[in-house]
Amino acid sequence: MTPLADPRLHSAAAERNRGAILEVLRRVWPAQGAALEIACGTGLHAVHFAAGLPGWAWLPTDPDAGALASTAAWAADAALPNLLAPVRLDVMAVPWPVPGRFEGIFCANLLHIAPWPTCTALMQGAARHLAADGSLAVYGPFLVEGEPIAAGNAAFDADLRARDPAWGIRWLHEVAAQAEAAGLRLARRVPMPANNLTLVFVRAVA
Repeated sequence: MTPLADPRLHSAAAERNRGAILEVLRRVWPAQGAALEIACGTGLHAVHFAAGLPGWAWLPTDPDAGALASTAAWAADAALPNLLAPVRLDVMAVPWPVPGRFEGIFCANLLHIAPWPTCTALMQGAARHLAADGSLAVYGPFLVEGEPIAAGNAAFDADLRARDPAWGIRWLHEVAAQAEAAGLRLARRVPMPANNLTLVFVRAVA
């Protein structure tokens, strides 16, 4: 009998950045709550963050069956009581198939490898599902008006657009505008290694 293929996927980028992201989440989120992860990919972030944030119930989601299988396999290995079974979620779907509200929503490395309407959908969905005092943390590369573009980001952006014209590194002010239209505001901008940022959005005060 041929052994089944290992469903666990690997990501060198996730392995590199997960420690730095966890430190930010520990600073900007409270000690406990319920977290929703958008586009969990391999599941490496989910396992690392659930282990590092034991007071949080962590719900990973992704639209891709392979990503969900990988996340489930990594979660089974980790056997963390606060890491929930992954759920299929397409950001563009309305409504999102998740229950209630979350004190934290996390999304990494999605906006630059998805069409621009994905940003609008992410912000609108987050606004629907964030608790009153919750926050959305978005990690990835961004272009910032008035600041020089790092050579690595410029090359990465050109490569993305060559692969798909709908892709590309997004301008921070345009992402913030979509958040504001959904009722969120940019509260913190945290510099990260390798020319990335973590953006923290909260509910706008009326």
